[in-house]
Amino acid sequence: MKVGAFTVAKADLPFEEALDWFVEAGIEAVEIGTGNMPGNTHCNLAELNSSKRKRDAFMRAIEGRGLVLSALSCHGNPLHPNKKMAQEHHQVWRETAKLASKLGIECVNNFSGLPAGSARDRTPNWVVAPWPEDHLEALEYQWNEVAIPYWRQEAAYAARMGVYVCLEMHPNFLVYNPETLIKLREACGKNGDRICANFDPSHLFWQGIEVPAAIRWLQEQGDVIKHFHAKDSLVYQPVARIHGVLDTKHYSDEPRRSWIFRAVGYGHDDAVWKDIISTLRMYGYDGVLSIEHEDSLMSADEGFLKAAAFLREMVIEEMPGEMTWA
Repeated sequence: MKVGAFTVAKADLPFEEALDWFVEAGIEAVEIGTGNMPGNTHCNLAELNSSKRKRDAFMRAIEGRGLVLSALSCHGNPLHPNKKMAQEHHQVWRETAKLASKLGIECVNNFSGLPAGSARDRTPNWVVAPWPEDHLEALEYQWNEVAIPYWRQEAAYAARMGVYVCLEMHPNFLVYNPETLIKLREACGKNGDRICANFDPSHLFWQGIEVPAAIRWLQEQGDVIKHFHAKDSLVYQPVARIHGVLDTKHYSDEPRRSWIFRAVGYGHDDAVWKDIISTLRMYGYDGVLSIEHEDSLMSADEGFLKAAAFLREMVIEEMPGEMTWA
């Protein structure tokens, strides 16, 4: 396994300066945003797709520093009821897949998207309960009329490009937990194996999901986990015991929120993270642990560096070798 970085953490620096910063921090791999929600500070899709010379220079900048490019990321909402926004997010995904194919990169990270509750609505609608019945009708529309037809088409496109759509399970999107990820994967038919996971435990912890158990279950459905975000979160029980974990207060209102994102090691201790990393290896994932910094109690630099130091102690680097004791 390698400790990596989602380079949006240093979007304030030009590309090569950011790479130098990550090398200095002991990072071995980078994940780079190509547009939509992560922005495209370090990756100009149009330039790179149109110029082999620029692609070669891009990869030299990464590999010349001893780094690996683990994924391209274009998290967006291609199912948005605002057709202009949906088309823009769709186009960035398609161009990102095209660039990944040209660079020989398999993982393109994204969100599943979230439609409106009906063809007449203008706002995405995340359904969290089956009653009143309107909500089941909304789910029927979202899945069968919008998401499944779209992702069947895009899974086929991913197969043509030779890439995987690595969806991040994220509340406020249609795929938010292991069950919904596999539901979409299976609904995509013969190209369903192109729908995979960019596994980010931070969004699962606060839902009450046991992360090692989720890893086991997903990997038992096939080779589902293709990329991993190293990010933590913590449920603050004095608040959650009273108000629950569905919390719409702004992330900056930390004292009153039920949970917030934390740097790795500040939400869960080393025993939890050792179990996560060991379970990943046990079930076939030996790839990159890509640090994503979203801890509002720390600066980007401090949060990132502490996460990197923590993970370097946890990560399993060598293959196990022969069992001499058995």
